[in-house]
Amino acid sequence: MPDFRELSALVRSRMPMVCIETVEEPKVLRLLERLARDENLDLHVWSVADGLAQTNFRYGPAKRVNSLFGTVERAPTEMEQTESHRRPEPETRKLENALHHIDKDAGRGLYVLLDPHPFLEDPIVIRLMREIILDHPNSERTLVLVAPTLPLTPELSRHAAHMNLRIPDMEAIRKLFRDEVDLYKHQQGESVRGEKTTANALMHQVIGLPEDDVRRLIRNAIRDDGRITDEDLARVARYKQDMLGGTALDVELSPLGPDDIGGLSALKRWLDTRRPIFTGEREAPGLPTPKGVMLLGVQGAGKSLAAKVVAGSWKVPLLRLDVASLYDKYTGETERKLREALRTAEAMAPAVLWIDEIEKALASGSSEGDGGVSRRLLGHMLTWMAEQKARLFIVATANDVSALPPELLRKGRFDEIFFVDLPSPEVRKIILAIHLKRRDLKPDDFDLDTLALVTDGYSGAELEQLVVAGMYESLADGEPLDTDRLVSEAGRTRPLSHVMSDKVAELRCWASERCVAAD
Repeated sequence: MPDFRELSALVRSRMPMVCIETVEEPKVLRLLERLARDENLDLHVWSVADGLAQTNFRYGPAKRVNSLFGTVERAPTEMEQTESHRRPEPETRKLENALHHIDKDAGRGLYVLLDPHPFLEDPIVIRLMREIILDHPNSERTLVLVAPTLPLTPELSRHAAHMNLRIPDMEAIRKLFRDEVDLYKHQQGESVRGEKTTANALMHQVIGLPEDDVRRLIRNAIRDDGRITDEDLARVARYKQDMLGGTALDVELSPLGPDDIGGLSALKRWLDTRRPIFTGEREAPGLPTPKGVMLLGVQGAGKSLAAKVVAGSWKVPLLRLDVASLYDKYTGETERKLREALRTAEAMAPAVLWIDEIEKALASGSSEGDGGVSRRLLGHMLTWMAEQKARLFIVATANDVSALPPELLRKGRFDEIFFVDLPSPEVRKIILAIHLKRRDLKPDDFDLDTLALVTDGYSGAELEQLVVAGMYESLADGEPLDTDRLVSEAGRTRPLSHVMSDKVAELRCWASERCVAAD
């Protein structure tokens, strides 16, 4: 048990103060109770609600040699053995009073202070703590501070040893999952249902959380309806988002899959070969976890939809980095927001991090027109991409490649750079069929070959709007939507590839020698 061994080693090494930053207070108290029992130490716990109280009493022979400090101590009398399990000290709810009691009247042992952080800037509290610390070689009183955060002053930090509880790894999470599944079967008389891939995705989603949270989320997923479903994955994503607070990240669990996007066959094959490694379904020693892709292409060709499809098919949260919300008028705030958003993304892993229209955030990386903010954002982003180890798959999309800094496009930043072109006639038929089905229309009732012919140069977004516009016209006329109406609607539309043909041709020429075709 690594946590217990580390805590035991710190106490044995005569550290006068141990600081444990954690939300798992019950787990810490269990460790301390075990340590006090094994080392025959008194254990005292203080909280602002209850004050200072001894929580354990030693039983045994009249004399006992303590293996920790090499001293002989007296066993409790028969009267002491009948006392309550908790013996509170009067008037010690104030931390100042509790520390004064520890300093002047208390004996050797462990003194645990729960949530003392609101009082750690009080000069009297600091001085009393220092007196206890400095007297530790003689008094053998060890302070253990437990709180979600412990901002220590320089006077105290030089005497403190910091300890972090271990986060469960995948092996521990699998054991917790098996324990909860076995417990459910024992109590309910039936097995937990669900797909193996969904259960595997759930276990990967709780990586990085404390043990108590992992157990609770797994138990909630199972006890909800006896099944592991996509709704359970969404619940975990919402919990992690609420726990981390508001940042520039929008979190969702995409319901889309490969069948919800037409074309992009090469991109789909590339992603499909990397999915088992990223999701943890397979392990290949020496093979790095996929980093991500950049999608360049014509507006409306399906780049943003592809990001949603990746997250949906891999059953991980989709984190959209809202670039516009990063910028702040105050110096340093923009960079701070980016750092905070990236830290949150790491905590949400495994996930797909979608940076939409990345050129808008980093387009002026070589200009001082914004005071160098974009350049600093670019530098921090590039460093983070190179060093971060979280299981994050980045999908960056861009429309204007001329605005992208060359540092972002070099090999190694992304696993691959794909060019998403306008759909071919065959792909346009598939896209039209998808949008007709979404609106409860039967593709077989339409002449898709004719529609593919008259929609030359249309993007996927423009094909969707063609169907929407045709439905509005049909609703106004009180007639069902048919091929002729869609053909008439297409004749009145000028797609972007025709309006801005020069820019589209220039983009295709640039991408032909630098990118991999997504279709």
